[in-house]
Formats: sequence, C-alpha cells, structure tokens
Amino acid sequence: MADSNEPTIFVTGATGQLGGLVIEALLAKGLGGRLVAGVRSTESEAAQRLQGKGVELRVADYSRPETLDAAFAGVDRLLLVSSSEVGQRVPQHRNVIEAAKKAGVALIAYTSLLHADTSPLGLADEHLQTEEALKASGLPFAILRNGWYTENYAASIAPALAHGVLLGSAGEGRIASAARRDYAEAAAAVLTAEGQGGKVYELAGDDAYTLAEFAAAIANASGKPVAYKDLPEADYKAALVGAGLPDAFAALLADSDAGAAKGALDDTSRQLSGLIGRPTTPYRTTIEETVASL
Repeated sequence: MADSNEPTIFVTGATGQLGGLVIEALLAKGLGGRLVAGVRSTESEAAQRLQGKGVELRVADYSRPETLDAAFAGVDRLLLVSSSEVGQRVPQHRNVIEAAKKAGVALIAYTSLLHADTSPLGLADEHLQTEEALKASGLPFAILRNGWYTENYAASIAPALAHGVLLGSAGEGRIASAARRDYAEAAAAVLTAEGQGGKVYELAGDDAYTLAEFAAAIANASGKPVAYKDLPEADYKAALVGAGLPDAFAALLADSDAGAAKGALDDTSRQLSGLIGRPTTPYRTTIEETVASL
C-alpha cells in the first residue's frame, strides 16, 4: 500500500517514447502506488501494459480540456511532456497548465528545449511561449530544457549504412546529445525531489560530437564505410523530402541541423549527469546498440 505522505505524480503522454521511460524510471523508484499515467485511450496496448504494472490510468488529451480537470484531481506533481504536434503546442500546453492550476497541483515540470531562451532553432518558440505561460500561471514549476536525443540521429543509421553516407547540415557544430532514457531519469529525479519550484535545468550529454564523428562511429561499429556529407539547409531538406519525409518535418530537421551548426545543441554544464547521478549514455553506445539491432 502506498504511503499517504508520498506525493501523487502524474505523467502526461505516458504511452509516448519519453513519457513511457519516465514511468519506468518512477516505477524503479518504487512509486507505483502514487503514480498516474495520462493517456489518450485507456484501451490502447501501451496503456494496458502500464496498468499491468500497477499504474493508474486516466484519460488526459491536451486538445480536449474537458478531460484534464478530472485527470488532475488529487495530483501533487505533474510532468507536462511537450506535445508532439508542432504548431499546436502552445494552446495544448496552456490547456494543461490551466487545468493543473484549477486542480491545485503543487509542482508542474515541463520538457522544454536546450537554451530555449536563446536558441536559434525554430522549435524554440513554442517552448519559450510555454515557459512564459508557466511563469504567468503562478504555479510552482521546474523547466527541463532537454537537448537532443541521440536516437534522433540514430534513426539515420540504417539509411547511412545502405548508402555509405550520412547526410546533414550541421557543419562542424558539436552536438551534446544523450539517450532518451537519460532525460527520462532526469525528469523522474526532479519529480521525486523537494524544492524544485523555480528551477531551470539545461540538460545535455556529457560528450559532444560533430556529425562527421558520428558517421565515423557508425563505420567503426558496423565495419562498413560511412562518410558524412554536409549539405546546405535547403538541399538537406530536399533530400529528406525525397526520402519520403513530410515537408514540414523535413524542414524542422533541416532547421535543427542548421541550428546545431551554430552551437545550439551543445552544452558543457553537465547538469543532466548531475541530476541522474551517473555519466550520460555515450553516443557510441547508442550507435553500437542500433547497429546491432539492424
């Protein structure tokens, strides 16, 4: 039976890639009895798996404010995992913040973007607007400014091996990425710690690399030649569209690479490893695991 003195923690987007890992990290801390997963449907296979682990399910849809009031009842601490719907994030996030305020949530943590207040990435604007909405709400909040997930680039390993080339537009920019699980453990650490109101964390990997170094690591892990080919942003976007990506998503990835060329995805503060109490997952480890899975 859960200790009634423990806070009830709610994780939004709990069946998503990051949210699911946050749930795992919280379960590892023994929080099952006071843990609530926000899902769009309690009938999905992913939601049922969470329920099977003893996690309470509640429907919480960012775009349906009527689901949020009931979802957040009795919740002490809330993790707002940023919406995957780029372009709709600000109204969706405001719905969550308003409902959390009405429910009397004592702390809301938000997964933002590395250096959101100064980042040249197009992605930064919606994150920054959400941060401002949190400040205006009067709610105690903690901001987790997540850097790049190594998995974002690992998704390009299979085509890189197929063609012998890794495409990008990041130039010599260094990327301090970490594994998604590292960021999930950081969120769990903040949600279970005291005195987090007002904290802003810049979270990134301990080690940084260029995409040329990333390509060399793919080659080393696979035993196959892979070279990095740097393209102008427009050409990289066109290549992504040609590979079948939607135009808007291709533009987002190309813009992010262009931002990386300006240092937007680098950070040397090591706040992430400080939060999780261990070194972040080396990018070479993620590459090796990805190559082994292919």
